[in-house]
Amino acid sequence: MATVELTTANFDEVTEQPGIVLVDFWADWCGPCKRFAPIYERSSEKHEDVVFGKVDTEAQQDLAVRYGIQSIPTIMAVRDGVVVFAQPGMLPESALESLIEQVQALDMEDVRKQLADHEHSH
Repeated sequence: MATVELTTANFDEVTEQPGIVLVDFWADWCGPCKRFAPIYERSSEKHEDVVFGKVDTEAQQDLAVRYGIQSIPTIMAVRDGVVVFAQPGMLPESALESLIEQVQALDMEDVRKQLADHEHSH
C-alpha cells in the first residue's frame, strides 16, 4: 500500500479508524526525512494492513503544533485511535519493522485502561 498524504482535513478521519496508522512527520528541507522516505515506502509495501501516513510539517503546521512535533522526522504510531508511540529521529528499517510488530502485539484494552488510570490520577 502506498503512503497517504495526511492533512488537517483528513487526519482525524484516518487515525480514528480501527487498526494501525503510522504517521511520518517530515519536511522537504529535511535531509534525514528524505533518507527515511524510501525506507517508509518499502515498509508500506510489506504491510498492507497498516496505513502509512505522511504529514508535511511545512504545509500542515497545525498538525505539527497539535502533536508537539519539535524535530523531524518524527514517527508516530496510532492504533484504534490511540497514539501509542511517538519519537523523533530517523528509524533504520529494522527498527521500523520492530515498531510495527510491537504495535501489532499491543493489548489495546490494557492500553486504554492505563490511559484511563493516568487521566484519573491527574
